[in-house]
Amino acid sequence: MALSVTTQLVQLDAARQLVLADSALYPQIVQGILPIVGANARLELRRWGADFLAETFASPVLALQEKERLSKGVLQTLRELLEDPGQDDNVVKSVIQAAASIYGLVFRQIISSPHDSATWDRMAAVKSNIFRRWDAASSGVRICCIKFVQRVVQVQTPGVIADPRRSEQNEVSLALVPRDHPLIPPSRLEPEALGLLDRLLNVFHEEISDAILVTATLNCLGTLIRTRPSAANRIVNTILNFNPLKQTNSSMTPQAKVQIKSMERTTRTVLLNVLRKNENGPFASRIRQYIDRLAQARFDISDGASRKRALPSEPTDGLDSAKRMRLGAELPGRPEPPPLPSGPVSHAQLFTLTGDKGLTSFDVTQLPIDLVVRITLPVLHRIEQFSLDAAINAVRSRYNTLKASQATQTQGPAQVLGDDEDDYEPNFEPTEEQVLNKTDNLPPQDPFHLPPDLALGPFKLPQPPPLTAEETEQMGKGTISRVFSMMSVLDDPSTVKRQKPGLNRFAGSNYDRDALMTVITRLATRAPAGLEDEDVTEGEEEAPRGAIATQSQNPSLSDGIRETLWRFVIEDFRSRISIAISWLNEEWFNDRIQSQSQDGRKARKRPPKQHYENYLAAFRPPVREICIDGLEDMWRNDEDARAAAGKLLKKVRPELFTGGNAESSNQLATPVPIDVKSPLPSDSKEGLPSASVQGEGVPNAVAAAG
Repeated sequence: MALSVTTQLVQLDAARQLVLADSALYPQIVQGILPIVGANARLELRRWGADFLAETFASPVLALQEKERLSKGVLQTLRELLEDPGQDDNVVKSVIQAAASIYGLVFRQIISSPHDSATWDRMAAVKSNIFRRWDAASSGVRICCIKFVQRVVQVQTPGVIADPRRSEQNEVSLALVPRDHPLIPPSRLEPEALGLLDRLLNVFHEEISDAILVTATLNCLGTLIRTRPSAANRIVNTILNFNPLKQTNSSMTPQAKVQIKSMERTTRTVLLNVLRKNENGPFASRIRQYIDRLAQARFDISDGASRKRALPSEPTDGLDSAKRMRLGAELPGRPEPPPLPSGPVSHAQLFTLTGDKGLTSFDVTQLPIDLVVRITLPVLHRIEQFSLDAAINAVRSRYNTLKASQATQTQGPAQVLGDDEDDYEPNFEPTEEQVLNKTDNLPPQDPFHLPPDLALGPFKLPQPPPLTAEETEQMGKGTISRVFSMMSVLDDPSTVKRQKPGLNRFAGSNYDRDALMTVITRLATRAPAGLEDEDVTEGEEEAPRGAIATQSQNPSLSDGIRETLWRFVIEDFRSRISIAISWLNEEWFNDRIQSQSQDGRKARKRPPKQHYENYLAAFRPPVREICIDGLEDMWRNDEDARAAAGKLLKKVRPELFTGGNAESSNQLATPVPIDVKSPLPSDSKEGLPSASVQGEGVPNAVAAAG
């Protein structure tokens, strides 16, 4: 039983979906549908078959070799569809598009098979049928014919041979055809192609140009200009002599305006593409001049259309009534704004100056704010000043009238003097409606005017609460993770050769990964330097020379940075070994700086006390002897302060340096540590308190002197 057309179309659509999913099924499907969509099939099937063949040979996923094998099998079907005199235009258009895609494939086969005359005869029959339809068919069919002619001209003219050794990869052109070919001799095909090109360009020389055909021809000529330099000069000269605005006049219909604008825009686009491909070519200056003239002509046409006829400066004769002014006519006055309605008035009614029901009933809040702004600004620019002043005065008059009426209602009518007993109502209580009516009659209050006691003072935001140690640690860890997440998006500086400035480099000079890594390593090493507790008493045992101050028991931010940095290096040790070396260099440098800083702090512990003792010994006699004993203790027991203390002791206690014999001199040359906790000598002044001259003795002595 024969299937219905609808069922067959459903099955054909399913087959089309199969080949779209898998291009390897194209040969089977094409061979299977050819008997179904032939010239004797139903119109719906012929339309589907023609569209499918045009889509198949234009598909980029189907290999070129498969297209060549399939092209020979479909030529007879395409020929039969075209030779049907009552064929549908949609079928004809799809068949011509398929023929335009097949022509180059068949031409390549004929080059390698010079004795396959049957295939070439079928192709020649299809070509002749399309040429006959070129001038007499509908616009849609003629556009498809123009595309086919462009393909024929491109194939039958010499092209550029990229690789003479591999002809299958070169573009199909007349350059691949041997001169003695029996079916397609170049001496006959090239003149035919040039004649077709002249016929194609003839559309630009017609007195009345068809915009659709001109636009289709311009779109096809761009490919010929790019691929066929031999024909490019003829094509560009023809386009430069074409004026797309020659049909412009004052009585154009909107459709004609659109068509002329389309031709002008397509012409300009084609020439700009030619100029972009070769800005220094022989036609560059002519193309620029042509585009400038085209733009000027377009501007003159648009400016002339918008320009109005000027008023004649002198009176015309009485016979020309079309140009004579009506001297006795009165200009219509501007409409007065409608009066306000009785009762309460809204803001919309107050500012409405038109009586048009459509405008007053339109809800402008439905429009977006950006659209309202785009509409309002041009209107405000174009409105006349006196019209705007009249509208403002009308609104002002309405507002003053409404304000005066509200003030009169608030004051109420004057009371008439008479018997007060008639108006006396001891138990009168106003109802809710009366209270609301009285409130409505009150004058509107200015929301921006506040009493002095309600005026707002200066406002200051409160300080944020202090962060706890845990919050600070969590924020620090988050900052570290974000900094290291940036390392993957930064450029790898290993490919750029730069001079390594060493430890004195600036961390943020280049804004690359090296700079960021320098900042991270210095945050881990140098940031906590000097933050350890320095309140070490003199009685505590000092750390050995060159030792680094230990961190607290809790892990610090620098330790977290070091841990994250270590993991970052270990993830890709081979490519990040330079980062590890820079990190270790910073650690070594920080150790040296810390060691020197501790030595400096150790050396600076005694000199300030020495200065105090020098001052007290010189200007505070009550504690003079105590301070001198302290200096002597420093001179004997402190190697760092021995030189400075010895200079002062030579002045205040010279007997330490001038002995009676050589033995005493030798003994004093090397001071012997003494216990300064012994009582004061007997020749010290009376009334002085006894105090031990240690590190903590000087403050006590100062307190006693005070």
